[in-house]
Amino acid sequence: MIRMWLISMDSKQLFSIVFLGLFFSCHQENHLVSKRIQGFALGTTYSISFNTENLEETFVEYKVDSLFAVLNQSLSTYIPTSDISKINKGDSLLVVDDHFVAVYNQATEVYNTTDGFFDPTVGALVNAYGFGPGKKLNTVSTQQLDSILQFTGWDKTKLSINNTILKTHPKVYFDFNAIAKGYAVDVLAKCLRHLKVASFLVEIGGEIVAQGKSLKSNSFWKVAIDDPHQGENRTFIQVITLENKALATSGNYRKFSINETTGERWVHSINPKTGKAIPSNILSVSVLAENCMKADAFATALMVMPLQQAKLLIEKQPSLEAYWILSDSLGKVKEVFSSGFLNEN
Repeated sequence: MIRMWLISMDSKQLFSIVFLGLFFSCHQENHLVSKRIQGFALGTTYSISFNTENLEETFVEYKVDSLFAVLNQSLSTYIPTSDISKINKGDSLLVVDDHFVAVYNQATEVYNTTDGFFDPTVGALVNAYGFGPGKKLNTVSTQQLDSILQFTGWDKTKLSINNTILKTHPKVYFDFNAIAKGYAVDVLAKCLRHLKVASFLVEIGGEIVAQGKSLKSNSFWKVAIDDPHQGENRTFIQVITLENKALATSGNYRKFSINETTGERWVHSINPKTGKAIPSNILSVSVLAENCMKADAFATALMVMPLQQAKLLIEKQPSLEAYWILSDSLGKVKEVFSSGFLNEN
């Protein structure tokens, strides 16, 4: 499901990721101490584990909170006075900050690379179909769809040389939910590097950047991905090693319907190219990349792109690897990997 996200739970939050080797008391080795801070921000939970000689948790928390405040002011559609909210209301003179520029440029790159399957202007379609936690799927009429498509499409936007945003239709609505969380992870990781932290794992709502090794295991950070068909007892379908990599997962396996004739289980996603909600057997997609913003955006696009087209696309991207979880005709889980995904673990 394409669900653009910044300040509310999105589809990616539905796909649980557990960090292995993180829950331990302070451990010293070569004067390093393993520390962890966690909390609630950007509408979800965050966790930062890091190895340090002298940094205090309270100092890192202060830095993190300051960055969250700046990112919210730039990119949050849930703050009426944020830059993105002002743009959505028609402000064409606002000069956006470097954070907005970075996200806009990455969104444009992924939009072009995926032939429009990643599109941060589909928020009106998402709302029309009723996607989201606790909402009932709606039927959108042809007339409604034609109306919404008039102001949907990333190609209807432009970043000017003066860093103002131009829109060809006044109702074009920006929503960076499917990329901003990954960008926030990158920003926090950059902050830790600036503080001379050599080993850390940053996670916001399941989107991750890892660098260096865990002190407890003396190996690269590992994360476990939940089995989407697990029962009462929690089970994992994969354990992934992150060797100085970013990981983002998009999933909508909890928003599904059952075909009354075949009994097949279908999830539903919006094709931003047509505006139509389509049945899909793709339960989730995880993407490995050099930064989390790119992984976040591609994971969203691969959820709605036809599988064979998506696999060919990833094979042409040397910096990306992907992992799909599908539901077959019997409702059983099937795993599909890009050629280098397992080599990364």
